[in-house]
Amino acid sequence: MSLYSEYLAEIETRKTELGLNPKPIDSAELLSEIIAQIKDTTNEHREDSLKFFIYNTLPGTTPAAGVKAQFLKEIVLGEEKVEEITPEFALELLSHMKGGPSVEALLDLALSDDEAVAKPAAEVLKTQVYLYEADTERLETAFKAGNAIAKDVLESYAKAEFFTKLPEVPEKIEVVTYIAAEGDISTDLLSPGNQAHSRADRELHGQCMITPEAQQEIVELGKKHPNAKVMLIAEKGTMGVGSSRMSGVNNVALWAGEPTSPYIPFVNKAPIVAGTNGIAPIFLTTVDVTGGIGLDLKNWVKKTDENGEVVRDANGDPVLEEAYSVATGTVLTIDTKAKKLFNGSEELADVSASFTPQKMEFMKAGGSYAVVFGKQLQSFAARTLGVEAPAVYAQSKEVSHEGQGLTAVEKIFNRNAVGVNSDAPLHAGSDVRVKVNIVGSQDTTGPMTCQELESMAASTISPTVDGAYQSGCHTASVWDKKAQANIPKLMSFMNNFGVITARDPKGVYHSMTDVIHKVLNDITVDDRAIIIGGDSHTRMSKGVAFGADSGTVALALATGEAAMPIPESVKVTFKGSMKEHMDFRDVVHATQAQMLKQFSGENVFQGRVIEVQIGTLLADQAFTFTDWSAEMKAKASICISDNETMVASLELAKSRIQIMIDKGMDNEANMLQGLIDLADKRIVEIKSGEVPALAPDDNAKYYAEVVIDLDQIDEPMIADPDVNNEDVSKRYTHDVIRPVSYYDGKPVDLGFVGSCMVHKGDMQIIAQMLRNLEKLNGSVEFKAPLVVAPPTYNIVDELKAEGDWEVLAKYAGFEFDDAKPKEAARTKYENILYLERPGCNLCMGNQEKAEPGDTVIATSTRLFQGRVVADSAEKKGESLLGSTPLVVLSTVLGRFPTTEEYKQAVEGIDLTKFAPPSEDLAVAPKFEADVAVKRI
Repeated sequence: MSLYSEYLAEIETRKTELGLNPKPIDSAELLSEIIAQIKDTTNEHREDSLKFFIYNTLPGTTPAAGVKAQFLKEIVLGEEKVEEITPEFALELLSHMKGGPSVEALLDLALSDDEAVAKPAAEVLKTQVYLYEADTERLETAFKAGNAIAKDVLESYAKAEFFTKLPEVPEKIEVVTYIAAEGDISTDLLSPGNQAHSRADRELHGQCMITPEAQQEIVELGKKHPNAKVMLIAEKGTMGVGSSRMSGVNNVALWAGEPTSPYIPFVNKAPIVAGTNGIAPIFLTTVDVTGGIGLDLKNWVKKTDENGEVVRDANGDPVLEEAYSVATGTVLTIDTKAKKLFNGSEELADVSASFTPQKMEFMKAGGSYAVVFGKQLQSFAARTLGVEAPAVYAQSKEVSHEGQGLTAVEKIFNRNAVGVNSDAPLHAGSDVRVKVNIVGSQDTTGPMTCQELESMAASTISPTVDGAYQSGCHTASVWDKKAQANIPKLMSFMNNFGVITARDPKGVYHSMTDVIHKVLNDITVDDRAIIIGGDSHTRMSKGVAFGADSGTVALALATGEAAMPIPESVKVTFKGSMKEHMDFRDVVHATQAQMLKQFSGENVFQGRVIEVQIGTLLADQAFTFTDWSAEMKAKASICISDNETMVASLELAKSRIQIMIDKGMDNEANMLQGLIDLADKRIVEIKSGEVPALAPDDNAKYYAEVVIDLDQIDEPMIADPDVNNEDVSKRYTHDVIRPVSYYDGKPVDLGFVGSCMVHKGDMQIIAQMLRNLEKLNGSVEFKAPLVVAPPTYNIVDELKAEGDWEVLAKYAGFEFDDAKPKEAARTKYENILYLERPGCNLCMGNQEKAEPGDTVIATSTRLFQGRVVADSAEKKGESLLGSTPLVVLSTVLGRFPTTEEYKQAVEGIDLTKFAPPSEDLAVAPKFEADVAVKRI
């Protein structure tokens, strides 16, 4: 059977079984067969082949794009004749292919000796921005050889005509509202985790957004209001919490955006989303990638009494009242010039934050990538011509306050800033490009990152990136057919691109399914690093890390840069002392609870960086705090450590990286060895006192300062999804923190210890508790299932060497076997201990899940509806989050314990090494080479 026949069979299957269009083509072999049928004017499939070639072939650097570009080039040169594709149309098709083979073809044509071909090709080339070093070198060489066309193209690039000649953003944009949900909208609603396997198939994945009924309602709204764009809204909540989720934005754009190109299937742009409390920061970055708009509506406000005091309900929460209605079907107008939202002539809200000069550029260019590449291309052209580049793009916003010290995040941004004009220190509010040191891609978004890299014509990692890692943890639980189809292809692509890969594409080392955040935490070897990762929990305890969409990850891999404003910070310190029976996870939850109490319910962490003075806690344990900061809705978190602790954390990182090298995971560029060398350099700097561990200045300015009283923490703290709250908008948030006594013997159906929120110490605690309980009761019997997924293989190996794994295995009814990985997800659980393969497991919800309707107590980070546990017909599933010892004891008892039962079970166990620093770790201001290295 020919490839084309197989493709027709796949088309029929998609149509009859899924109601979908033909899958876009990325295969060079299939497209070659299609081209052969186009050339054969008598071929029965010629008409369809033409449609597939023109409208259904993926652009960029896909194998198919290379074949398509070559054939179009031959048509332009007159070497091939196709009646339906004139040379002019062939050039138009090349212009939509976004770089790589298409730019190579355009350069071949523009730099040829045939002026009739060269001039029109040059005009198309002037519109392109995705040029890489190989492309720009060809232009520069031709220009220096006196080629007039090359000079003409470079002059156009120097003026940034690829940007200036684009249509302006409309002054008035009409929208029709659609309330997607009430309360915070997690990206799981827009792109469910359990559908992660289909994200790269955009049309198929689009079927999972919200519900089929909602999709149809959006379509009908669009038909009813043809001049308006449908705006999806989180009513009385924040849009896009929990994850960046490029697939979520892609889905919104698919149903409510506009096509990027008539020749690129199912790739849409410019969606409009909104929330009463705005858009989650990392989700907003993803919206920018597509040139979309994210609005902070502020359409519900706190009710006040006659004295101006906030009115509160029985739970002490502020009562909200509607400032204006955004009920589904309401037609509103966004005035992009006045930067206001109107209903007719009535002004509803100031939305100027959504229309900064930088965001307006993203909208005009069709997305943030084109702006990043455009700026680089303009700079190259001006430099080559020896001219000053005209000011086309908005200047980087540089905010500097004389005499004001720097927060930790401000110091990191100053150190990594690129292309800054001023020598003065930059403060929060500055909008700058920065060098990215570490990049992480995870396996359920990785296929999309590959697509993004192909679409921007990138073929190799930027040499300025210190370290990059592709994980295998999100698909570690079950090696099913979906994983078998997606993961090897992903790992091969990333390996060829220059990224260290978890699963081995070449049979050199034993595959590693370690949780991505733990690996990134290890390969971050500088406390002044900037990390970008394709997951909201990319929040390292060294440096500052930002969770990002798959596209921003691709951009960081390709360019080694990112562009973002320097965020404000909130300072967190501690007083008092830990009680012996308290776990550090309880400190984390108490931080959220005490912060909300101190600020009358206002989440001062939202959209800001938390600078927490952990002090003496090693990076592994400190990560528990930074990880949870994603659920606090913070933009990022930075751990401030003393010098001795930072050195110990770097030594630990070195040892973990060495294990990866010993496994055979390093690449031809010796990336891992380079990280060890960087760690050694940093250790010398700290020990010598030349450049101490990162610390803020003592006169730095913070948005807020929070002091957590450890003396107040007397019993285990639980984050509760509050699934039965009468106010729908207050369900599935991470702001409900309660003590264990609140639950008073509430039954537990399943416990989970795992994901990125645990470390080696947690595994040791389980073993010690089993010993304690065995000593108390003579044996240990589980009255509810306990699922344990260690975060890394290193931890498993160390536990085996030290004897604790033997204790865990003794009580395990199931122990993972890498030689025979599970091929199907578990749907039923027995009352036993399950020792699962290292990885994300239940936390992801894309493979393993609890039984519907279960009450789960977990160390996980997710309270999303349906993530860890779905609802049953009789009962809502709920995933309550707590510490490892609390989870273990709850499964042994089959219910939540009393405080006294808990204290007895953990007696003699050293739960945490945390003790607050004896003094503030801030330092005297010093803006010199050790704080802000020479800017690039």
